[in-house]
Amino acid sequence: MTKPAKIGVLLANLGTPDSPTPKSISRYLWQFLTDPRVVDLPRCKWYPLLKAIILPLRSKRIAKNYQSIWTAQGSPLLAISRQQKDALQAYLDNQNIDTQVEIAMTYGNPSMQSAVKNLLENQVERIIVLPLYPQYSSSTTGAVFDAFANALKEERGLVPFDFIHSYHVDENYIDALVNSIKARLKPDEFLLFSYHGIPLRYEKMGDYYREHCKQTTIAVVNKLGLTENQWGMTFQSRFGREEWLQPYTDKFLESAATQNIQKIAVICPGFSVDCLETIEEIDEENRENFLTNGGQSYQYIPALNAEPQHIEMMGKLLLAKIFPPLKE
Repeated sequence: MTKPAKIGVLLANLGTPDSPTPKSISRYLWQFLTDPRVVDLPRCKWYPLLKAIILPLRSKRIAKNYQSIWTAQGSPLLAISRQQKDALQAYLDNQNIDTQVEIAMTYGNPSMQSAVKNLLENQVERIIVLPLYPQYSSSTTGAVFDAFANALKEERGLVPFDFIHSYHVDENYIDALVNSIKARLKPDEFLLFSYHGIPLRYEKMGDYYREHCKQTTIAVVNKLGLTENQWGMTFQSRFGREEWLQPYTDKFLESAATQNIQKIAVICPGFSVDCLETIEEIDEENRENFLTNGGQSYQYIPALNAEPQHIEMMGKLLLAKIFPPLKE
């Protein structure tokens, strides 16, 4: 009897600095902001500006933010990613599937290159890449694909691979979001869906990220049975001076009280792991933003993180690739 093939799984995410210091953050931001998937400005103009002004100023400011959320296990993103990895490995082991799960960051450590090398050294016969971005964007999922392809360029012994493009309307993903919201949302709270933004120019160039965000939001809203005046959708974390996808989360929260929204719950469905953008920006900075502008109560609904239903969802996405349904 033929032994089943050993499968390597790459849990891919954006990444994190190695430490909450300006030097470490500067090194991380350089890798991040020089990726043309993220910033596509001409290098001759962008690199000098990045080196001379943006990195020195931004690294010092962001270091304080990272220091406020750093844990004994490192950054929240890395600590929770390790929990996800261990839980997913246990889930797949319970399915009696020979797998090896690795964390693979597009920027920072553990790197995509080191993760791919680990899998190949352990003689996996197939790799499945799972970018933990439910909604596709060229700036995130596309960057994961590039990092994976670049890692493969360093290897001679290539193996077959599958790449999970998106799962923005996957039933198990939607159910996990719905259950998380139901456990926390109060009857008199307005529900705000906040997604990481991208430059509007990228959408005009063909990036369909906004449409994926809309489809996720509508699927959740329909299952919750919310009316149109009980929810909204915005975009956060814009960078630079050009126009990004709107409405902007911070601007919406500033004026929410004038729209008779006094109590609000914010969820960020595009983030599979809580990180700086959710913990510091949404749960702290925008909480203050809302409350100081007339809001009465504010709660942040955490990312799905390593919740059992989230791990099961990941597992089922992988199982669908390992054992694809038979075509009629």
